[in-house]
Amino acid sequence: MDLEGKVAVVTGASSGIGESVARSFAAAGASVVVNSSSSVDAGRRVAASLPDGLYIQADVADDDACRSLVDATIGRFGRIDVLVNNAGTTKVIPHADLDAATDEVWRRIFDVNVLGAWHMTRAALPALRANGAGVVINVSSLAGVRPVGSSIPYAASKAALNHMTLLLAQALAPEVRVNAVAPGLVDTPWTADWDAVREAVRSQAPLRRSALPHDVAEAVLALVTSGFVTGQVLGVDGGMSLR
Repeated sequence: MDLEGKVAVVTGASSGIGESVARSFAAAGASVVVNSSSSVDAGRRVAASLPDGLYIQADVADDDACRSLVDATIGRFGRIDVLVNNAGTTKVIPHADLDAATDEVWRRIFDVNVLGAWHMTRAALPALRANGAGVVINVSSLAGVRPVGSSIPYAASKAALNHMTLLLAQALAPEVRVNAVAPGLVDTPWTADWDAVREAVRSQAPLRRSALPHDVAEAVLALVTSGFVTGQVLGVDGGMSLR
């Protein structure tokens, strides 16, 4: 999979899925912009370890910060070919505990998971269109297609992201393709202590394990290089959605 000469922006790329996606793009020859909102040192280390990487700090919930991120990318590389909206947040709340899912929790999760992807896509759109074959990949979740997940606000945000993916795929064609990946449980620092959930996945999923970050990165790379695929939400869950 050759991305030589391409420029990719990956939000939330200081660890986990985002880091693995960034490294996969770099291995395929792309220049990669690594972004995070708070893990600055980790993000800089990831970018510095890539053949042609650049770190830019920005909170995707802030529209002005997203525009500055895009401007800085254009200033350095002159183009954007791929945008991966991976930055996300959650709060672990039992679904039956409605009082714990406060308005503040809802707003922060939607600001990052939904509006963040919207801000970044809108800001990057002129550059993505300029190349005639831009690609947007949204990192969603199994929680967006089934009634599961770390909290109801999180699951609802991913369902919204999935539908936004379909709407954008229609609106931005043919110059820009828009797809999403929907992982189940992924072994990242974020989920390191989710032992009970991990055991449930291992016992129920047809492939008998939770995902690793590179499993999701492989799916992202496949969608980036599949030129006739748009408007799809690809499950990356070891078959868990079959259960």
